[in-house]
Amino acid sequence: MNVWFTVEKIDAQTFAISEYLHWEETHCYLICGQDKSVLIDTGLGVSNIKCVVDHLTTLPVTVLTTHVHWDHIGGHRYFDHIAVHEAEKEWITGRFPLPLIKVKEQLTKPPCALPEEFDLDSYQVFQGEPQILLHDGDCFDLGGRTIRVLHTPGHSPGHCCFYDQERRYLYSGDLVYKGCLEASYPSTDPLLFYQSVKRLMELEVSRVFPGHHDLMIPVSLIGEINEGFSKIEQKGQLKQGNGLYDFGDVRIHI
Repeated sequence: MNVWFTVEKIDAQTFAISEYLHWEETHCYLICGQDKSVLIDTGLGVSNIKCVVDHLTTLPVTVLTTHVHWDHIGGHRYFDHIAVHEAEKEWITGRFPLPLIKVKEQLTKPPCALPEEFDLDSYQVFQGEPQILLHDGDCFDLGGRTIRVLHTPGHSPGHCCFYDQERRYLYSGDLVYKGCLEASYPSTDPLLFYQSVKRLMELEVSRVFPGHHDLMIPVSLIGEINEGFSKIEQKGQLKQGNGLYDFGDVRIHI
C-alpha cells in the first residue's frame, strides 16, 4: 500500500483517502455501489492515488471534482473518466487561474514531508478534457446508491458538494471543514459562499466529510458556519477585503 496516503474505512463501501503528511491534509473519498464507484477529488498529485483505489475496488471509477483547485485535481491524470462543473471547464482545459510557480510555493510550504520519489521539477497542474460536465441536481446511480450533485459556489464558481441520498452523507469539499474557510481570492464570492452554506442547512445529513483537516467533524458545524456568515452580514461586512473572522473551530477569511 502507498505510504503517502492514509485510508480510513467509513463503512463497507466508503473510504477516505487522506494526505496527512502535507499541511493541506486533503481528503478524497471512494464511494462504491453494487455496479460502479466514484472518487471525489484526487488530492495533490504527488503520489499515485489510483494504486490505492485499485487496491480498494475493482469497480469502474468516475472522478467527481468538488472544484478545480490544484490540491483537489492533482491525481486526475491517472483516471479516464473525469467530471467537473461546467463553470470550471475552462480552468481544467488550459486556463488554470494560478501560475505554476505559485502552486509549487503552496505545495512545498511547510509542514510537509513529500515522498522521496516525488520530482518537483516535473510537477504540473492537471489540464485535460473532462468527460462529464456537472450541473446542479445531476445524479450518479452506482447501484443501490445514488450520489446527487449540489452546485455550491462561493469558494469557487463551480464548487460542488455531493450528497449520498441513501446514507445521507454530505461530501462538503472546501465549503465546510474545521479551519480557515477561504472567500478572499479574486475568484471567490463571500455572498455566494454564505448562500451555499444556507442551502446545506436544508439537507438531512447524518455525517459530513470535508475536503481538508479533521475528518471527524460534527454535522452541527454547518450551522456554526452559517451563523458566522450571518453575523458578518449583519455587520454589513460580507464583502472581500474585510479580513479574518474567528468563530472558534472555524475562521472565515473574506
